[in-house]
Amino acid sequence: MTDSPITRRSFLSATAMAGGLAAVPAAVDAAVQPVRAQSDSDVHWLDGAPPAGHEGQSWGQPWPRGTRLAKGYRLGTEAVQTWPMAYWPDGSIKWTGHAIAADAGRATGLRVQPGAGARPAMPVAVRETADAIVVSVGTRQWRIGRRGEAIIVAASVGTRETMRNVKLVATVQDGPDLDDGEGGTPPAMTRAVGMITAATIEQRGPLRAVIKVDGHHGAGTMPFSLRLYFHAGAQSVRIVHSLIFDGDPAKVFVRGLGLTGDVPMSDAPHDRHVRFAGEKGGLWAEAVRPLTGLRRDPGKAFRDAQVAGLRTPAEAGMPANVRGELRYIPAWGDFTLRQPNSDGFTITKRTKPGHGWIDVDTAGRAPGLGYVGSPSGGVAFGMGDFWQRPPVRLDIRDAASETARFTIWYHAPDAPAMDLRFYHDEMGMTDYVRQNQGLDITYEDYEPGWGDSLGIARTTEFRLWALDATPSRDALVDMAVLVAHPPRLVATPQRIHEAGLFGIWAPDRAGGGAARATIETRSTRELDFYVGQVDQRRWYGFWNYGDVMHSYDNDRHVWRYDIGGFAWDNSELSTDLWLWYAYLRTGRGDLFRMAEAMTRHTSEVDVYHVGRFKGLGTRHGVQHWGDSSKQQRVSNAAFKRFYYYMTTDERSGDLMRALVDSDYALQTVNIGRKVSARDEGSLPPGGASAVATTTALPAGQVFVQFGTVWGSMLGAWLTEWERTRDTRWRDRIVAGMESIAALPKQWFTGGAPFDLKTGRFMGQADQVSLSHLNGVFGVFEITAELLQLLDVPAYREAWLDYCAFYNAPDAAFRAKTGSGGKGRGLRQAHSRFTAYAARERNDPALARRAWAEFTGTGDREGRDQSRAAHRVEGAAVLKPVDEITEVSTNDAAQWGVTATANLVLLAQVMDGAP
Repeated sequence: MTDSPITRRSFLSATAMAGGLAAVPAAVDAAVQPVRAQSDSDVHWLDGAPPAGHEGQSWGQPWPRGTRLAKGYRLGTEAVQTWPMAYWPDGSIKWTGHAIAADAGRATGLRVQPGAGARPAMPVAVRETADAIVVSVGTRQWRIGRRGEAIIVAASVGTRETMRNVKLVATVQDGPDLDDGEGGTPPAMTRAVGMITAATIEQRGPLRAVIKVDGHHGAGTMPFSLRLYFHAGAQSVRIVHSLIFDGDPAKVFVRGLGLTGDVPMSDAPHDRHVRFAGEKGGLWAEAVRPLTGLRRDPGKAFRDAQVAGLRTPAEAGMPANVRGELRYIPAWGDFTLRQPNSDGFTITKRTKPGHGWIDVDTAGRAPGLGYVGSPSGGVAFGMGDFWQRPPVRLDIRDAASETARFTIWYHAPDAPAMDLRFYHDEMGMTDYVRQNQGLDITYEDYEPGWGDSLGIARTTEFRLWALDATPSRDALVDMAVLVAHPPRLVATPQRIHEAGLFGIWAPDRAGGGAARATIETRSTRELDFYVGQVDQRRWYGFWNYGDVMHSYDNDRHVWRYDIGGFAWDNSELSTDLWLWYAYLRTGRGDLFRMAEAMTRHTSEVDVYHVGRFKGLGTRHGVQHWGDSSKQQRVSNAAFKRFYYYMTTDERSGDLMRALVDSDYALQTVNIGRKVSARDEGSLPPGGASAVATTTALPAGQVFVQFGTVWGSMLGAWLTEWERTRDTRWRDRIVAGMESIAALPKQWFTGGAPFDLKTGRFMGQADQVSLSHLNGVFGVFEITAELLQLLDVPAYREAWLDYCAFYNAPDAAFRAKTGSGGKGRGLRQAHSRFTAYAARERNDPALARRAWAEFTGTGDREGRDQSRAAHRVEGAAVLKPVDEITEVSTNDAAQWGVTATANLVLLAQVMDGAP
C-alpha cells in the first residue's frame, strides 16, 4: 500500500503531541492498516511467557513502507501511548514508539491495531511549578527538582511522604591508592553532590511520562544526564543515568558513585524492616529491633507479624517481662550489602556509628535490591546488572532514627579507587617509527598522551519504589527479578523482517538441506560459546561489562587480555552487528541481553563524549580507551540503531544524534598520521612530526576513508534523517555517493579528501587503494538499506562493481582496475559482497563464486571452522574453561554477519549444494 506523504506540518504536530495517546498528525487516516503477512503476534515477551507482573513497558513497532500513522493505537483492548520514531522517505511511518501501563499486555498473540483502548485506572499526569515538576500516578506523587541537589525532592503515597532528597553523590581523591609499604602521603578525598542544571519534560503521559535531568557533580565536574520514566499504574520510577568522566586521570581517582535518598521512619523499631534480595530467589529479611530469638518470648502473634513484615499487635498484648525490657534489645541502624566481585557478596550490620560491624552472611550473586521501611511505608531500591558491574554496594543507614537513608553505590566507596591512567610508560616509543614497530609486535597503536580516558562515559539503570507498606517476601523477590532480569516487550523479529528493516537478513527456519544446517550449526555453536565465555572469563566490572575479548592465546589458554590490540574488542569488525542480527534471526532472549549490554558498553565506554576526541571511538586494546587510534568505526551509529528502535531507548538516541558532526573531529585527529612512518628512511625532513603536514589539505577538508570513516558516518546521518525528516542529512549522504561515483576508480580508491561543509569527496584521484577494513564496519549492511531508500544510479553501479570485483581473480581485478589488488584480505567475509552483486545483477556464476568464497578455508589462518569448543582443566588453567583453538572475535563476528546475509542472498545456491 502506498499513501501520500505525511506533510512537514503533520510531522511537527505529531512531535508536539508526542506525550499523548493521540500523538499523531490529524491529517492521516486512523483506519489505515499496514499490509501484513499472517503470524501470531506483533509483539511478544522477550523471554517467552508473559511475566507475573511489570512496572510498565515501552517498545518500538516497525511498519512497512506506505503505512499511514493512525490517530491512536491499542494493544488488544488495552490503551497504548504512541509517538513517531522514524519515517520512510515518502513520509509514511517506519517506526512508532509505544508504551503501556504497569501489568498491561500480559498475554500472548498481542497485536498493535489502530483505535482506542481502555484507559488505565491510574494514568500519569504531569504538572509544573516554579521549582519542581510534579508527576502523579494514582495516589503516588513524585516531585522532581529543577535546580539544586535533589533529583527527587519527595515522593508520597496518599498523604504520607515515603521518600525525599534523592540525589547523586561521588567521592574522588587526588591520587592513587597507596600500596602496602609504598609510603607517601595518602591522597586527599573530596565528596561531591550532583547539581541540577536543567530539567525537561519529554513526555507527559497519560501512560508514560519522561523527565530528563542534566547536571554535574560540583564545580562543573563529571557531567551527568538521567531520565526518569513513570508508567500508569506503576509503584516505581525507572532511572537511566549516564555519567561522563571529564577529569585528568593522573589527578582524579573516583572512589564512590552513588544514588542516595532519605526515608521517613515513625513506627516502633520492632516494626521497621530491612530487606536485601539474595541469590536464586532468596531474601534476607530482618527487623531493626528483633523480637525473635529472645530469651523471653513475646508471643507467636508478635513473631509472625515481624517476620512477615506486618505491624505487630499492640504492645499491651505482649508479656510484661518482654514489654518492660524492649529498651534493652539493641536496635540495628546500619546495614550493608557488598558485592566486590561477580562471585560473592557479604551482608554486615551495626547498631550505629562508633560501634563494631557484625558479620551476617555471605552468598554468591546479589540481584541488587534492598528495602527499608515499615507498615506505614517505605522504599525499595535497586540497580540493574548489579553483580555484573562490581564493585557495588547497597547501604541502609540510620534505620533506628527518624530518617533512614538508602544508597545504591554503583561504584562502591570502599573499593579501590578507579585508576584510569594509561597502563605503561613510553618504552622508547617517542616517534611514529618506533610506535609502528611497537604495533608490529603487540598490535597496540601507542602514542604518548593519546590513551586518554577523559571523555568516556557509563550508563547505569536504577529503580525506586515508593511504597505504602512493607511488601511481602514473595513480592520483594518479584521486585528483585524485575531489577535483575527486567521483562521486556518487543516487536517480533518476524514483524521487523516483514517491514523490510535492518537490511539483509531473515528469521531462522528449520530444514533447508545439509549446507544450511552446517551453517546454522556453526552459528549456534559460536554464539553459545561467546555467551558462555562472558561468565567463564568473568568479563564483568564497572567499565568492562558488555565487552568481549578480541583474540585468544592458545598456549596460556586465556584471551590475550594483556597483549596490546588483542585484548578488549571495542566493536572490532562489527561484533555488535553480529549479536543483533543473531537475535533477530533466532529471537533468543540471551542474545538480546548480551547485545544490549554490549551496546550500552560500546556506546559509552569506547566512545568520547567530551574533549578533543569527542565523537570518536577507540580501537581495541588492553584498556578500552588506551589505543591511540581514534575513529568513527567504533563510535558507529549503525551499531546502536537496533537497540534504539526496538526499545525506544532515549539515551541511545542522544548518542547517535551526537555523532552527526563527528567528521569535524578529523580536523584535529589525523587517523592516517603514522602510515608513512615505517622506518627511519621513510620520514620526510623534520622527522615524524612532519608526516602529517606533508599532506596538508585546504581548510575545511579532511582525508576520509570510504568504509571506516564515511561508511561509519552513514548510520548517524541516515538515522537523523529518518527520525527528523530533515533532508540535509539525506543530501549529505547523496553528496558522498555522487562524488564517490564521480572518481575515476570509485570505491576502489579507498578514500579521498572530503569537504566538511558539502559532504562531497574532492579531487580526481585515480589510484587504487584497498583495505580489508573498509567493508567490515557496517558499511555493507547500511548500504543495503540506503540503496532501498535512495535512487543514485551511478553510485549503485559503483558499489556493485566494488562488491563484484573485490574478491575477483587477480586477472579480472587487474582488467577492471589496472591494479594487482593488494590489500584484499578477509575474502570469506567479503563473500557477502560478491553474493549481493550476484543477486542485484542476476548473475548465477557470481553467486556460485560467492558460495565458494564463503565455504572455503576461511579468514582465520589455522582455524578449523568445523571444530567445536573443548574443555581445558587441571593445572593448565586457573579454573575449568571452554576454548576453541585459534578463536578470534574478528573471525566470529564477520563470519556471523556474512552468514546472516548469505543465508538470504545465496539461498538457491546453498539449498542446491551437496
